[in-house]
Amino acid sequence: MRTRWIIAAILVVVGAVWIGQGLGLIRSSSFMTDDIRWALVGGGLIIAGLVVGASAVRARPNP
Repeated sequence: MRTRWIIAAILVVVGAVWIGQGLGLIRSSSFMTDDIRWALVGGGLIIAGLVVGASAVRARPNP
């Protein structure tokens, strides 16, 4: 179950960075900067991270 939480956190953080780069909020010399497609992909990663996190909550054993 801990592995799911780690994967969920990584997906959300990477998704947030990609949204920032895609929208031009995080400036760099990357090909991702100011490209809206990467913001959309980042949004998808955040959604995937939330789904993985929700599955970790459901898999919790009842006390």
